Amino acid sequence: MFSGIVSGMATVTSITDHDSIRTFVLTSSDGLFDGVQIGASVSVSGTCLTVVSYEQSHATFDVIAESLSRTNLGTLEIGSKVNIERSMSFGAEVGGHVMSGHVMTTAEIVSIIENRWTFQIDPQYMKFIFQKGFIGLDGCSLTVIDPDAKAGTFSVALIPETIEKTTFGRKQVGEKVNVEIDPMIQAVVSTVERYMGSGSVNQLVS
Repeated sequence: MFSGIVSGMATVTSITDHDSIRTFVLTSSDGLFDGVQIGASVSVSGTCLTVVSYEQSHATFDVIAESLSRTNLGTLEIGSKVNIERSMSFGAEVGGHVMSGHVMTTAEIVSIIENRWTFQIDPQYMKFIFQKGFIGLDGCSLTVIDPDAKAGTFSVALIPETIEKTTFGRKQVGEKVNVEIDPMIQAVVSTVERYMGSGSVNQLVS
């Protein structure tokens, strides 16, 4: 489990394809992987991946085809930056909101005006996105502003610290980010839909 508070960025230093798996080597000189164990879960731009090997500042991860197609990890190249968060520890302070690293889909950046970023997403997912609700974007825990169910858009406000410390400082309009919906909202909406009939929740948030 993760909190959506990104610790820093790592760099993609190797990509190898074999069978239906792509192997990434990520490198950080900031100690992001210090003490990591093989088999540990790490949030890589919001996607929960398993460490398959570690040596000094380099951690290796295998990514299956499903994850490559559903997330923006399939677009990574040598030199790309990714957000890193280690899994939560019992007894540690928890900011953000509880996240699993299970990316549902991606959203496209359609506008950046000062600190307000607007995203376009497949409208079918808007039933899970509410004003002032939590959303995970590339592993960052953020608060939703002005969701428009019909247009399939929503916005977030990014403080300078987030822009500097994460990959958002390198992103431009037209790029895509990984989206994780708040699992509590997803559970509530899905339960309501089962009892009220498919489409009822969409009408409520439109």
